[in-house]
Amino acid sequence: MKSFYIETFGCQMNVHDSEKVIGTLERRGYAQVQSPDEADLVLFNTCSIRDKAEQKVFQRLNENKRAKGKVIGVLGCVAQQEGEKIFEKAPHVNLVVGSASYPKLGELLVQIERGDRRVTGLSLDSDDTFETPMTRRDNPHRAYITIIEGCDKSCAYCVVPFTRGHERSRTSDSVMNEARQLAAVGYSEIQLLGQNVNSYRDPSPAGWNFAQLLEAVGSVQGIRRVRFTTSHPRDFGKDIVDAIDRTETLCNMVHLPVQSGSTHVLAAMQRQYTRDEYMRRIEWLKGSKRSIALSTDIIVGFPGETEEDFQMTLDLLDQVEYDSIFSFKYSPRPNTGALSLGDHIPEEEKGRRLTMLQEKQRAIQIRRNSALVGTEQEVLVEGFNSSTGQWIGRTSQNRVLNFVAARQALREEMIGKYLPVRVTRAGPNSLAGECAIAV
Repeated sequence: MKSFYIETFGCQMNVHDSEKVIGTLERRGYAQVQSPDEADLVLFNTCSIRDKAEQKVFQRLNENKRAKGKVIGVLGCVAQQEGEKIFEKAPHVNLVVGSASYPKLGELLVQIERGDRRVTGLSLDSDDTFETPMTRRDNPHRAYITIIEGCDKSCAYCVVPFTRGHERSRTSDSVMNEARQLAAVGYSEIQLLGQNVNSYRDPSPAGWNFAQLLEAVGSVQGIRRVRFTTSHPRDFGKDIVDAIDRTETLCNMVHLPVQSGSTHVLAAMQRQYTRDEYMRRIEWLKGSKRSIALSTDIIVGFPGETEEDFQMTLDLLDQVEYDSIFSFKYSPRPNTGALSLGDHIPEEEKGRRLTMLQEKQRAIQIRRNSALVGTEQEVLVEGFNSSTGQWIGRTSQNRVLNFVAARQALREEMIGKYLPVRVTRAGPNSLAGECAIAV
């Protein structure tokens, strides 16, 4: 039996893409192993959203350049971005495949098995990119469903339109059928995925928008929680907030990337909204009947960002009070509009701004998490930390809550359960608590 090793870099989209690849390989008789040294086929599913992530991939390829008798493959965004240039940079690579070609992975492997030295799958001209015939789910309780691929927004710093292609939405029937199938075999949490998930437009005659699809998935019998990521502010409508208000199964947590608090910088980024327009969406979310946790993405040091622009971003943190953020220094990427703007802000200054941003956000998170001490939160139990003696749970607002239970139940009795936990302590990144009920 042939074996394979796969290493995944990047976001939930890439994690789910790896599940699709794993399912395809297992269907072809491959067995997954935990080390590249054990594998006949070594795959790196890559992310190119930032230069650091791309460099890490080539570092891993370099570590495997002396591997004998192995097939080495690069998948995902770096594969799509670099194409056949990867063969020049890493001559020992045999397979270069973008995400749109995963349904054809079996055919590409046949070419390798026939003796072809270098094989590529780089076409983006495909609507058949959502699910492979066999997807191997790595979590027995939470499952991803891709509902839209690609991006039409063309933000000046972002490679996604080039690496993932134009926006293509699945039919609502296919999404609903998959959600029902997952619920029928015991999955209780669904996460809907897309580069711009709320840009979803049902191509079938039903013509559902994202809010309609979201509410329908939330009504599937057996589903306890529905999450979605990532949203684009331009296409984020109040109907999404209304759906969360009406449907208890829709998690009260929204990730809404802002990138900058300055309208001037947002225009340079080609984000297609102003600060005021973004804040209007925040007002909808804060006006919800439920307490909706908010997270965001922020880039510091974008070309032309002045100290005043940066201070506007710090002010935005105070105004919104996000529950968490993902923050980065601007990184020039190939095939993006921002390249023509240059990169005039020194790395040292970018680092200073990033540190200031993260320190301010840390204080906000401590304050917001501390306000939950004494409350009871429902958690989905995800695991057990033997070093601390605590169970690991996650709330509907996507907060990690580590807790002790009244009785030390067996792992198989606990993981996957939904339990009430009283919060006793809070830190910047997680909560701690106690579960009083016997489980």
